[in-house]
Amino acid sequence: MTGNSYDSGRLNLPFVGHCTFGKQPVCLDWDAIDADAAIFGAPFDMGTQYRAGARFGPRAVREASTLFSFGHGGAYDHEDDVTYLPADKVRLVDIGDADIIHTDTAKSHDNIEWGVRKILKAGALPVVIGGDHSVHIPCIRAFDDQVPVHIVHIDAHLDFVDERHGVRYGHGNPLRRASEMSHVTGFSQLGIRNVSSSNRSDYEAARAAGSDILSVRQFRKLGPEGVLARVPDGARYYLTIDIDGFDPSIAPGTGTPSHGGFLYYEILEFLQGLTARGEVVGIDLVEVAPDYDRDGTTAFLAAQLLMNLLGFIFHRQGKSD
Repeated sequence: MTGNSYDSGRLNLPFVGHCTFGKQPVCLDWDAIDADAAIFGAPFDMGTQYRAGARFGPRAVREASTLFSFGHGGAYDHEDDVTYLPADKVRLVDIGDADIIHTDTAKSHDNIEWGVRKILKAGALPVVIGGDHSVHIPCIRAFDDQVPVHIVHIDAHLDFVDERHGVRYGHGNPLRRASEMSHVTGFSQLGIRNVSSSNRSDYEAARAAGSDILSVRQFRKLGPEGVLARVPDGARYYLTIDIDGFDPSIAPGTGTPSHGGFLYYEILEFLQGLTARGEVVGIDLVEVAPDYDRDGTTAFLAAQLLMNLLGFIFHRQGKSD
């Protein structure tokens, strides 16, 4: 979508060259990040309660994202009549991954937080690819010196567990931990459905913390516009997307699939509207587990969603053609 153009001397097809997100430039000096957005891997999945493997999510999503790097100098959408992510207006870099210390959740999370802080210090948009959903905890913690944010959460599960048998930093806890942070003003939790990982008291705690909870069926009754009307207008949004928010028919590659999930366009339309309603200041996309991804569908979904979302964000900043 961005990067090399056809007249640069190389065709540079998706399967050629180094595998970065969208084949964008690498920046491994985190004190020299100079970009509009920085893609950052958080390959941690020691917070899982069932099927592991999301540690390989960043690699899978990067590999899938090369499909969207054909060198057109941007991505023209004929429906919107907009060229998104033009190479001369939007600078993306891939800064690699956080260092993960096996068996040490606290240190691994600290390393993820440190990377996000470096991105924020550089004035870039952090785009974090997980990893299990516990990586949201250090990501949102890194915003503690920023203007407060409203969390928009797309997921099959509420992720509002407080503590079970001493576990406070697993992939069932991230939104509860976020609710304890003073820089988080509230939540819009979308897609939460059926048999879940949280009990009645967790739902009560979420609502007490300012959460608006909608299932997929409730979302569909309202439609994207109706749901957007419930999200605080003009806020700074931190967006956390668990790929199991989507239906396993299009996203089988995840550790805890849940039937009855979202389809692509309803979320794409919601996200496009969200970028017009306020400012998206941080993103994490989690729980892609390629070992269960029959044909790469899930990784392609994640990469395509992120590419389009970035296009919408920077279009609202006037960085499109």
